[in-house]
Amino acid sequence: MINIISGISVAGVSVGTLALVVILSVFNGFDSVVQSLFSVFDPQLKITVAQGKTFDPGEADFVAIRQLPEVAGYTEVVEGEALLSYNEHQYFATVKGVPDNYLETTGLDSAYISEGEFRLRSSDIPLAVVGQGVANSLSISINYTEPLHIYTLKQGSKSRLTMATAFYHSRILPSGVFIIQPEIDSKYILVPFDYANELFQTGKRISAAEIKLKPGVSDKDAKKKVQAILGDRFVVKTRYEQHELQFKVMKSEKWAIFLILGFILIVASFNILGSLSMLIIDKKDDIAILQSMGANQKLIRTIFLFEGWLISIIGAIIGLILGVLICWLQIRFGLLRLPGAEGAFVISAYPVEIQVPDLFAVFFTVLAIGFLAAWYPIRFISGKYLQGDFK
Repeated sequence: MINIISGISVAGVSVGTLALVVILSVFNGFDSVVQSLFSVFDPQLKITVAQGKTFDPGEADFVAIRQLPEVAGYTEVVEGEALLSYNEHQYFATVKGVPDNYLETTGLDSAYISEGEFRLRSSDIPLAVVGQGVANSLSISINYTEPLHIYTLKQGSKSRLTMATAFYHSRILPSGVFIIQPEIDSKYILVPFDYANELFQTGKRISAAEIKLKPGVSDKDAKKKVQAILGDRFVVKTRYEQHELQFKVMKSEKWAIFLILGFILIVASFNILGSLSMLIIDKKDDIAILQSMGANQKLIRTIFLFEGWLISIIGAIIGLILGVLICWLQIRFGLLRLPGAEGAFVISAYPVEIQVPDLFAVFFTVLAIGFLAAWYPIRFISGKYLQGDFK
């Protein structure tokens, strides 16, 4: 019976360890997917003005920034909120004006175009590339016949306004629909820089400067150099800082799940307490024989402690091996698919990423729980069969 309970204890620890490895790896996978999606659209460094919405790039030494050895690309953009209208449908979105070579300075390419093509200009005619969420809300079809109407507030507009006097109205033909992730797809449309400049009446002023770094360059180190050149009047953000809250929430969710599964492991470890308690009671005669042969209390307690800890060690190793194997099978074959993801998202199966620090964290957590579960019965029960107090 003791052996059966010990086997159940090993199985419980193994399942708990396996669950920790798999769940943490899935969270890592989703985290990597979200970061890769943001990396497609967001620059590695984004420069904005600390106060206000636009700034004149001539007011700071942006030439020195372009000449930094870490900088691979520099892009000036203009963006603002606008009311969109298409075939009696209306929607508020952010219109972002980008240069014609925008694809060369970002990770956005044809793989993220779900309809049409990425074209910002046809001869001298400006075109718009629309996020899928915006396109769905407006029921946009790529036919090069029906224009997209854009309304923005005129600069210096005052009271007693009408649509004709308060809003600047422009038309543009949609050329394609991009799909990255809902937060971006439902917010942005991309238009040529000069078109956005005229739309928002910004003149020489821009909304932000986006920087692409050379491969292997640390964005934190590059940020320090750029910030030193610009001073406190400008704000420089890395890709992580542009979505800092979202990334922090994802990490908090990951470690919250870790703690919840850790409590489940504690419950599973109660089996260790039970099996060791029964083992100590069953072996009381053997304990007396060992004492008569000269074994001291510390040695006897160490034997039982190692016996209980061995259950956790074996369970942790088995759980780690099975967890890594399941994660590898998911990475290699995509066994578990995302429901309804076919053609609707950039991935079709649950993403998984195994990180070595997580494996160490799981292993040592299981060992710590197992040690406490083994120490308790030895501390409070073996005193009935061993002489002296346990210190």
